[in-house]
Amino acid sequence: MTEATTIEGKLDAPERPQRVLHVPAGEGPTVWVDGNTYTIKASHENTGGRLAFVEASVPPGCGPDAHIHRGEDEAYYVLSGELEVLDGKRTFTIRQGDFVFIPRGVTHRFKNRGLHAARMVFLFTPAGFDRFFMEAGDPARPGVQPRPWPEEHFVHIAEIGARHRWEPGEEPAC
Repeated sequence: MTEATTIEGKLDAPERPQRVLHVPAGEGPTVWVDGNTYTIKASHENTGGRLAFVEASVPPGCGPDAHIHRGEDEAYYVLSGELEVLDGKRTFTIRQGDFVFIPRGVTHRFKNRGLHAARMVFLFTPAGFDRFFMEAGDPARPGVQPRPWPEEHFVHIAEIGARHRWEPGEEPAC
């Protein structure tokens, strides 16, 4: 499916999907982002821009810094493990089977404070933030552990994030 450009130069949504999307277990483009592993199961391109669905593995100590999405709502569902979630100024812990919805414009983050990797799935609506993962992420390599990024890498990531209507958020003072 392709995107079309309007006379004003704005991108139209991709074509409406005309068939069922099936992505088997273990398949989908996979990248590493700051120590986490993300697999894109449904993307902007193959859902007509309606949603993006991403599977993630978050090792102990990992997870993104506080941030804000300006272009999409986000939801998490925890498959295994536990994560600490920031919602504005409060934190809470989510565990296997828990669901979280984050409206666009809300400062949030998740961190794995446990001993074992957490697994989760994300839903972004509308789609588009899946493109951030593909642009910012490092290609995953079988048999190799992802590593957290060095601090100097985050300047480049902030530039990529800005193109995807993402911005850093403030962590509350302890």
